[in-house]
Amino acid sequence: MEQLRLNKYLSDCGFCSRRKADEYLEDGCVKVNGKVAAVGTKISDKDVVEVNGEKVIKKSEKVLIAFNKPKGLVCTTAKNEKNNIIDYINYPIRIYPIGRLDKDSQGLILLTNEGDLVNKIMRSRNNHEKKYIVKVDKVIDQRFIDQMKKGVEILGTVTKPCKAYQTGPKEFDVILTQGLNRQIRRMCEELGYKVTSLTRIRIMNIKLGDLQPGKIRKITKKEMEELRMMLEDSDY
Repeated sequence: MEQLRLNKYLSDCGFCSRRKADEYLEDGCVKVNGKVAAVGTKISDKDVVEVNGEKVIKKSEKVLIAFNKPKGLVCTTAKNEKNNIIDYINYPIRIYPIGRLDKDSQGLILLTNEGDLVNKIMRSRNNHEKKYIVKVDKVIDQRFIDQMKKGVEILGTVTKPCKAYQTGPKEFDVILTQGLNRQIRRMCEELGYKVTSLTRIRIMNIKLGDLQPGKIRKITKKEMEELRMMLEDSDY
């Protein structure tokens, strides 16, 4: 009988990513057939898996949706956050966000029940692009753009080189390949500017387009094919 590592099983079920599954295992939150499981445990289809008392069932349908997150929503699955993204969308199958947009930001975020997609898209070393439209409180100049491109020291490190283009007196586009906490806002603050509006309009080949705030759409077959090709050589 074929056996599967427990962290991959939880990922395949759409319950969480492999990394998060290992955290659950390390914390003793996972049981197999009523007994606490350890990291590295392997299971078969006949085993009963529970996380924090919730039975995990493998689902055959794979889901990837695009959502235009409005300002004010929090990208968390935590039910104790009243403005959490999961309750807002209320999707019939358990899904979770790939990465985050902070509460004050808006725009494109992807949600899925495929755990491996999360790591492949999010890991900085895979260099996958995310594009943003940013407005700030003061007029910017080429020196500001050049510094954004070169990298800015925040959170004890220097941000990776990126692409940036001025599109208006107080507006620019930026394309990042990493996702530090509130990265764009911190970069601008370090250079003496305050972000007044931040909208993500692209993640890799998936574009926000004319998707209205608060609305979702399924990723098209063509988009999915392109995305999987782009992810072929990406690390988990």
